[in-house]
Amino acid sequence: MTGSDYFADIVGLSGVSIILITYFLLQASYIKVSDLSYSLINGIGSLLIMYSLLHNWNTASVVIEIAWFCISLYGVLKAWKKKQSLKKV
Repeated sequence: MTGSDYFADIVGLSGVSIILITYFLLQASYIKVSDLSYSLINGIGSLLIMYSLLHNWNTASVVIEIAWFCISLYGVLKAWKKKQSLKKV
């Protein structure tokens, strides 16, 4: 294993940790699915996992991470629009 492979694994495991911790916080009711932070943190975790997948390719994992990121981006935009509409009131 080279240094760059090791670094990619650390980055990917960090992304997995971020997503799992965020999911726990959701289940423990510390955050809500509608919170901007939930989608934003999930998107960041997904990007970190995708970085590791560029070094250790796995097509199925890349597909799910792209979907995960797109869904997270949708959630970020939805939360941002909701926040903007609340400011107008």
